[in-house]
Order: sequence, then structure tokens, then C-alpha cells
Amino acid sequence: MTQHEIDADALPYALEKSPRKPHIGAEGFFALDLRVGRVQEVEPFPRARKPAGRLTVDFGPLVGTLRTSAQITNYAPEELQDRLVVGAINLGRRRIAGFTSEFLILGALDPDGTVRLLQVEGGTQPGAPVA
Repeated sequence: MTQHEIDADALPYALEKSPRKPHIGAEGFFALDLRVGRVQEVEPFPRARKPAGRLTVDFGPLVGTLRTSAQITNYAPEELQDRLVVGAINLGRRRIAGFTSEFLILGALDPDGTVRLLQVEGGTQPGAPVA
């Protein structure tokens, strides 16, 4: 698993630098456990090598609360608090600067690598599977 890069000069995610990936089949997609969660806590993460924050997200009663490190510094903590997000919750855990990240939060990448979180309509419950 690789992390994305934020680079305003090189624009690593410009559309012309993002070719289509190979087919993985429906099995590959359906193997992902994508769920809606509600952000409960937002903390700074000064020990991370790249600017990041630590989020605690409630994924409902069957999954519970999971934590992640995310390079989403373009959002103020109050913008993230109580926000509905989409997470891939079955990719395994990853240690980042002494912190255990338990899921991957999903967003679209601007050409410079800035993450724009996927939006979920209000009324969706934490734990709802994403189809």
C-alpha cells in the first residue's frame, strides 16, 4: 500500500497522469468492505512524516469504532467532526509513526494530491455498506 503525495508543483494526480488501472473483476471490488462512518474525534498527528491527522470514526454497532491516520489537512477539525465518511475497513492495519491505522478513508484526489472526501447524504446510518 502506498500513500499519495501532495505536490503543488508536480501535480502528480493530474488527469493526464492517471491512466486507467487494469481490470480486477467484480470479485476484487466486492471483496472490499466499504462502509459509512461518522467522525467522532479529530486529533493532530505531529509525529507523522507527512502532514496528517488522526480520526476516530464510528462504523455502527456491527463494526464499532476504528481509527485512521489521514492526509486530509485541508479540512478544519470542526468540518470533520460528526461528518459522514466512507471507509475501506478490511484492508488490514498499518503502523504509522507509532499509531495503528485501522482503515482507509476515501476521497478524490485533486491534481496536486489534496484529498476531497467523498460525501454521503444525511440520513445514512453509520455502518451502512457502500454499493
